[in-house]
Amino acid sequence: MNIALVIRRLALIGVLLCLIVVVLGAYVRLTAAGLGCPDWPGCYGHVTPAGAIADPDAVQAGFPGAAVDAGKAWREMAHRYAAGSLGVLIVVITAIAIATRRQRVVPIGLACALLAVVVFQGVLGMFTVTWLLKPLIVTLHLAFGLVTLSLLFWLWLTLRKRGGVSAQEVSEAERNAPRRVRRWALIGLAALAVQIVLGGWTSSNYAAMACPDFPTCQASLWPRMDFRDAFVLWRGLDINYEGGVLDHPARVAIHFVHRLGAVVATLALLIAALTAIRTLRSTAVRDAAVLVLAALGLQLAIGIFMVVQAFPLPLATAHNAGAALLLLAVLLLNRRVRAAPAEPIG
Repeated sequence: MNIALVIRRLALIGVLLCLIVVVLGAYVRLTAAGLGCPDWPGCYGHVTPAGAIADPDAVQAGFPGAAVDAGKAWREMAHRYAAGSLGVLIVVITAIAIATRRQRVVPIGLACALLAVVVFQGVLGMFTVTWLLKPLIVTLHLAFGLVTLSLLFWLWLTLRKRGGVSAQEVSEAERNAPRRVRRWALIGLAALAVQIVLGGWTSSNYAAMACPDFPTCQASLWPRMDFRDAFVLWRGLDINYEGGVLDHPARVAIHFVHRLGAVVATLALLIAALTAIRTLRSTAVRDAAVLVLAALGLQLAIGIFMVVQAFPLPLATAHNAGAALLLLAVLLLNRRVRAAPAEPIG
């Protein structure tokens, strides 16, 4: 059995499944279904919402005053089922990696890191519900979901066939790659990571609609904002954050910072992609850089049209999917820059 091929296919399935989980999570959040099932891991004490719907007396006994919203409950549980399936897949990948560690086919550290992250994700998922959608937890849940996606994608890239290039040759190529190209690729990745966290903070504080116009915000280039209240990370337990608790100026501040972050991330990614194209002859690097530019353009277009069209649900959900795809493109660029020989153009 070709263990590398098996793990590579499992990793690819994991990437696709994780993308589905990320999009489902965004859909649940955007449709206010995060508390569709107020307990965890079940739904009103049942494995499926159907059990809760069929037994309203038990629901009232366990959750006084609660009313089961079938649509929200099913959306929330669909997300949990998908996340649970992803967790099982990652456990399988890690188990195979540990069992075959002597063959050194799979980076054992990467596999164990993947398992640790997905376990932490499960804990965050529980706290997201039981702590009533606390913005800090919701944002961390989104961020570590994308960390899971990144690790799965990196594992898949690590196990891809290299077309006959030996590990020694790849290692030498990595050492020879121009530092400036690698530096900008990493800066672009870091800027995107910060922007994704800002996007999670914007969504979890229900601040997306605080600036309903573009390119201005509240018909002003510098609207009235409350930065002091906007970025308070912890406000205590027993507060229901569904719908948000911040005043309008604080939400405007969050949205405005997210827009500024988009400018910074865009500039960093443009420089990273164009520097890679101009500096290296590698077709693989050029293709990755073009993918970054295409994904960046798509994400910016979705973001602008989302505001102009008054935040329709399909575009808002696509904005989250676009962020995930852009992240994968930037990771691919970083990977290929590391493996590209230094052959300056001109």
